[in-house]
Amino acid sequence: VQLVESGGGLVQPGGSLRLSCAASGDILDYYTMGWWRQAPGKELEGVSCISTTDGSATYADSVKGRFSVSKDNAKNTVYLQMNSLKPEDTGVYYCARNCVPGTGGQGTQVTVSS
Repeated sequence: VQLVESGGGLVQPGGSLRLSCAASGDILDYYTMGWWRQAPGKELEGVSCISTTDGSATYADSVKGRFSVSKDNAKNTVYLQMNSLKPEDTGVYYCARNCVPGTGGQGTQVTVSS
């Protein structure tokens, strides 16, 4: 299954973006799907992980209350709604099968700057 991330861009602090992760196959083949991010000069950070069955999700402390992950099994797509964005949210965001880093696509760039 290939994953293609999209939806990134340049946004001002306090703004919102919605990222999408489109899978070429059935996401129900995996127990979970998730998002990771990598800021310039920093290590990869797990952002969120969602169960493909019951939709329960976990979040990094740094994004709790601001980000929300969801899925559409019929479209084989996972979303990451990002609100109240901060400059420290800047980075490349990657989708992940079973929430394992390195299993996604090329990522999508998110830049939060005024």
